[in-house]
Amino acid sequence: MTQLDPHARRALGRTLSRLASASVMESLAYGQKVSDAKPHASRLGFTGAPGAGKSTLISRIAKSRLAACRDLGGIAILSIDPTSPVSGGAILGDRIRMDSIANEPDLYIRSVSSRTSSDGLADNVADLITAVEDRGFHEVLLESVGVGQAEYAIHHLVDTLVMVLQPNAGDAVQAMKSGLLELADIFVINKADLPGAKKTAAEMRAIVSRVTEDDETWRPPVIEVSRDEQAGLEALDAAISEHLGWLATHRDPTATRRARQRYHVQSLVVRRIAELFDQQPQRLDDPSLPDLYAWIVEALSDDARRR
Repeated sequence: MTQLDPHARRALGRTLSRLASASVMESLAYGQKVSDAKPHASRLGFTGAPGAGKSTLISRIAKSRLAACRDLGGIAILSIDPTSPVSGGAILGDRIRMDSIANEPDLYIRSVSSRTSSDGLADNVADLITAVEDRGFHEVLLESVGVGQAEYAIHHLVDTLVMVLQPNAGDAVQAMKSGLLELADIFVINKADLPGAKKTAAEMRAIVSRVTEDDETWRPPVIEVSRDEQAGLEALDAAISEHLGWLATHRDPTATRRARQRYHVQSLVVRRIAELFDQQPQRLDDPSLPDLYAWIVEALSDDARRR
C-alpha cells in the first residue's frame, strides 16, 4: 500500500482531521506513537501577504516539482486558511484554487483551518507535517495564512522559505521592516506581468544585496513569476533545488531539530494555558499575577504527572 491509493488517502485524511482538532493532551499522545526513524521530507514553506497569489503559485510549482519526485514518494500540500474570529469557521478556499492539480495521482492536498493559532500557521501544525511525512512523501509544501509582519513561525518548521510579493503593494518595504529578509530564502515577485513588477524586483534585489553578509551566506534570489510564462517558474524550481542542496553542507542539523522542537513545545504550552483559562475562567478574577502564574505552573505539573 502506498500513501496515494484511495484507502491510504482516506486514512491520512482521517488522521489529519483528528490532529487538526486535537487537544494538547491528545497531541502529546500522538507524539509518543510517532516513529522518528523514517527520513523526513523536504519542507518548502510559502508565505506572503493575503492576495499575493500564494495558492496559485504553489499549484504551479507543485506540478513542476512533481515530475522529479513522482517515484520518490510524491508531494503533499498543507494549506492553512484563516479561521473567522466571529464564527470560528474557515472557507478553506485555498484548496479550491488548487483544483487544477487535484487529480494528480502522486499529489495530496489538504486545507486546514488555523483555528486558535495566531502565528500564520495552525493548531498542531507540527503534528500535521509529521503525519504526512510519516506516509513517505518526498516533499511537503506548507502555505501559511499570510499575516504580514508577525509571521515568523513558519521559518522554524521548513527547510526552504519562499516569500511571495506582489507589485506596487509596498511589500518590499514591509519585508525590510518585518525582519523577513533574514528569514526568507527565496523572494518571488508574483504577477510579474503587472505594472510595477520590475521596480519591485529591483527594490528587493537592492535590499537583499545590502544584507548579505559573506560568501558563505546563502544569497536569496529575487525571481519574477507571471501566469503566462514558464521561465520564472522554472527559475523558482531551480532555486528551490539549489537551496535544498546548499543546506546539505551549510546547515547544523542539531540546531534545526532544536528549533523545531522548541516551536512545537512552546505552541503546546501556550495552547494548554488557553485551554485551562477556557475551563476555569474565574481564575482570571485573581488580582495577583504571581498567584495566577503559580496556578498555571501547578496545572502543567499536574498534566505531567497524569501522563
